[in-house]
Amino acid sequence: MSKRLGWFLVGGLLVALLLAGVVSSFASSSPDGLDATARQGCTVDANGDITGGTCMAQREQAHQMADSPLADYSIRGIGNTYLSTGLSGVAGVLITFALGGSLFWVARRRRQAA
Repeated sequence: MSKRLGWFLVGGLLVALLLAGVVSSFASSSPDGLDATARQGCTVDANGDITGGTCMAQREQAHQMADSPLADYSIRGIGNTYLSTGLSGVAGVLITFALGGSLFWVARRRRQAA
């Protein structure tokens, strides 16, 4: 790997870690476009709970990973919401970078062997 590519990857990783660790805490808690579309046709109270009407969101269920350590963009067991969200983002970036880097490394090794 060239020196320039190495610095580029390290710089990209640092920017991604900074964004995931710091900026993610300031993300909007409002529903995204998919949630808003799924709730069309229903009436919703101030807490965001569906109180009536007919919409797709009435059939939603908790997903199978709802009890996982990284569920709901946070780390279970950390009381500070900002710290929990930031660390969850950092963990996600590191896991994604490790998996992606491993896949590229394997693909490169296969190509060199052939």
